[in-house]
Amino acid sequence: MTAQLVLDLFGEAFYLIVLLVSVIVFPSLAVGLLISTFQAATQINEQTLSFLPRLIITLLVIMWAGPWIVTKISDYFNYLFKNIPLLIG
Repeated sequence: MTAQLVLDLFGEAFYLIVLLVSVIVFPSLAVGLLISTFQAATQINEQTLSFLPRLIITLLVIMWAGPWIVTKISDYFNYLFKNIPLLIG
């Protein structure tokens, strides 16, 4: 197993994690931005007003994208597991 192969595997895994996390985080950031703009316009400074909608959106996104996330992770695991002889040989 060469150093280049290890770096390639690490790069693919890192890209996969960044992709999966961004699917969950970006909708929450968008909702947080909208609520922050609303709070700034109305001068309402309530912490739960910004926390609860972001939590709900994050949970909804996880429920919606959960099967896709599990499929991506299991596909990468299957790729690694099936190619173990080629990777270490």
